[in-house]
Amino acid sequence: MWKTILAGLRARTARLVLSSVAIALGVAFVTGTLVLGDAVEAQTRDNFARSARNVDAAVHTTENSPDVEKGIPADFLQKIRSAPGVEGADSREYGSAALLSGEGKARNALVQPLPTTEKLRDLDVKDGRFPAKADEAAIDVKTAQVAKLKVGDRLKLLDKDNAEHVFTIVGTYQQGASSLSMSGSDHVVVSPDGLRALIPDQRIYEIVAVAKPGVTQQQLVDNITKAIGPGYQVQTGEQLTQATLEQVGDAAGEIRTFLLAFAAISLVVAGMVIYNTFTILVAQRTKELALLRCVGAERGQVFRSVLAEAVFMGLAASVLGILGGLGVSAGLQSVIGSFGGPSGGDTPIRLPITWVTIAAGFGVGVVVTVLSAVLPARRATKVAPVAALRSQPDSSDDVARTGKIRIAVAALIALLGGAGVYFGLQQEKEEPAMFITGGAVMVLLLAVLLLGPLYVPLVNRLFGKALRGVPAKLASANAGRNPKRTAATTAALMIGVTIVAMVTVVAGSGRETMSKKVDERFPTDYTVKSNVYSQPLPKSFVDELAKVRNVEKVAPQLTAYGESPKLQYADVTGYPSDAIGSLVRPQTSEGSLTGMKDNEIAMRDKEAKEAGLAVGSVIPISGKDIKVVALIKDNSYGTGIVTLATAESLLKEPSKGYQNMLIKLAPGTDITQARADLERVIATSPVAVLNSAAEMKAELNGQLDQILLFIWALVGLALIIALFGIANTLTLSVLERTRESALLRALGLTRGQLRQMLVVESILMALIGAVVGVLLGAGFGWLLVEAISNPEFQISFSIPFGQIGVMLGLAVIAAVIAAALPARRAAKNSVVAGMAEA
Repeated sequence: MWKTILAGLRARTARLVLSSVAIALGVAFVTGTLVLGDAVEAQTRDNFARSARNVDAAVHTTENSPDVEKGIPADFLQKIRSAPGVEGADSREYGSAALLSGEGKARNALVQPLPTTEKLRDLDVKDGRFPAKADEAAIDVKTAQVAKLKVGDRLKLLDKDNAEHVFTIVGTYQQGASSLSMSGSDHVVVSPDGLRALIPDQRIYEIVAVAKPGVTQQQLVDNITKAIGPGYQVQTGEQLTQATLEQVGDAAGEIRTFLLAFAAISLVVAGMVIYNTFTILVAQRTKELALLRCVGAERGQVFRSVLAEAVFMGLAASVLGILGGLGVSAGLQSVIGSFGGPSGGDTPIRLPITWVTIAAGFGVGVVVTVLSAVLPARRATKVAPVAALRSQPDSSDDVARTGKIRIAVAALIALLGGAGVYFGLQQEKEEPAMFITGGAVMVLLLAVLLLGPLYVPLVNRLFGKALRGVPAKLASANAGRNPKRTAATTAALMIGVTIVAMVTVVAGSGRETMSKKVDERFPTDYTVKSNVYSQPLPKSFVDELAKVRNVEKVAPQLTAYGESPKLQYADVTGYPSDAIGSLVRPQTSEGSLTGMKDNEIAMRDKEAKEAGLAVGSVIPISGKDIKVVALIKDNSYGTGIVTLATAESLLKEPSKGYQNMLIKLAPGTDITQARADLERVIATSPVAVLNSAAEMKAELNGQLDQILLFIWALVGLALIIALFGIANTLTLSVLERTRESALLRALGLTRGQLRQMLVVESILMALIGAVVGVLLGAGFGWLLVEAISNPEFQISFSIPFGQIGVMLGLAVIAAVIAAALPARRAAKNSVVAGMAEA
């Protein structure tokens, strides 16, 4: 029997290639995801653990430390350096300054001193060297790229009084991951003397030390504790490393889970392709299987022979998939790097491959293939020996029936999915609502898949009515005569298109909503903001901007962080009273913004309800009684909106300026000319940046498009596998219909018409899967939008028809490509040889 199996594999190698490619792609996604997870985890741990590199002891403040807000006293550093067993010690501190980029605009920058002990430097030099003098500096590689600076350039930093300090850039460095490195600011390292000159007042948040040879970490900790006294936490280097890694959490695990969800989609699609392939192969091998039964093969042997083919195909595909997974992982690391993820930046791509990954690759590849082949193998055992004595029947009898059990199961699954959707829509919080509803729509998708043989013929007939010409009509008839096979083939494509369409609809709805929110929140033409948080725009800037021609109104914005016994957070946003309701007009649920006065607030309705407040209530904030005059739904203003004077009165210290200013132009103003005029004023301040609502929307849309393209790329693999399935089905159909094709040729069908027939058949199957997928994706997308929406943030449902149209167009083009080889093979067959087929 083994000889028979091996002979059959050699005879059908070409037929199994496309199916092997499909399962290999699925395995590649799974193994690539596992390799990526291991790489991200290793890189993240290396990055975070770098701050504990060579550290034998570390000192931190605790809740019981005296004067926690001021950090560790500066004289502790000398005490620690003088403690027995200490080879070297350095303080870790930082200050905020404004960095002038190569274009002359200021950016937020965190400035740190270079540790004097070389072992305690948690930075790795990339180019040049570290600073040695007070007027030298090094910058991290990302800052160099963004600020357009390089080694040898002059670096200008502004202190809190806007005084300029000039440094020479002597090097660039790669830093590890920490709360400082991920703050979003630029990073600069200077000498301790250089830092003192720039920022005299420092807050030391950590002191690290390295032990002399022969001194254990615990001995060093004990010596340092005696030197500085109680009230501070002193850890060993091992404890610091462990505590640092615990902060990482399971970020790599979350990324791995996210990607494995898409890998599962690819495997489901690949499983359908395998199932369809074996179904057709078994149907085509009716006489062969019957002959085996005639010469004494038992049912079990026939069953095992089909499964043996599946195991062989799964093993071969798994080898290719594991190798391909390394390429997938490298690609995904590059994509995540473009988002600034944990493995991004200049970090080299890692490809760690473990026995777990290899075992998972072979396990998934073989198991999915074998499970997909079980039902066809079981069908093979039902072939009667007498079948060897008659001509091979068409397989439509096997694939056309849709049993009542399948319909009943589909109906039950649909009810479960509908109940899940209803339960998900009832959730108040966005996250559980999204996950429950998302899971429920996947259950509904399973019900639709089971009902495929019922609706696929209907959709096929609908498309067939629009077709003209004999080849096209024959193609429609071929696609419709085996509903179960066509449904299985189109189902693979439908799954991928459904996921893509659903994500696209949700993203498009979010894009539309964000654009509306930007327009509603700032019906102004421009905003001017400070690019450095610690350096607000001076108050005099309001008058300077107001003098610019065609500027109708300038409204500064001020955020005040107050305190209230009734609220967890009492931060409010202040605007001039004449701007509230005109330039700033959030949606209100009760009351009015018009004519708001000092000591009044338009409060966020969610916080008002939690505090038991309503319009007319009075709430104490920072010792002042503020009257609630309106309730707003927008959560972009903190606790609520107040007048500028009220916000000023809630500050502990008078404000030095404003972070944002809204600018409204006079009607009919030339926007381009107005920007040029405003830019001339903005140029006088290194920290001022001019933005418009259009630019804000473009930035948001750009970020959304990046995420959308990433998801399209992930689901795209499933679509590629599905198209392999169409090509595979057509290839096997060409073999199955050899006599039929020869008869059509004998009756006058030309080679070109035969190729056209197969191309149209491929396009029909692709359109059936794509159109049904788009409809399902739009419906599921609407359900998710409804689930995510809440009274405070209502998402507007929107279908991006342009992107959906592109998707359908790509499906048609891909279908033509998928039909190319089968059509060429069919046209090459000899009419005489085809008619002679037994």
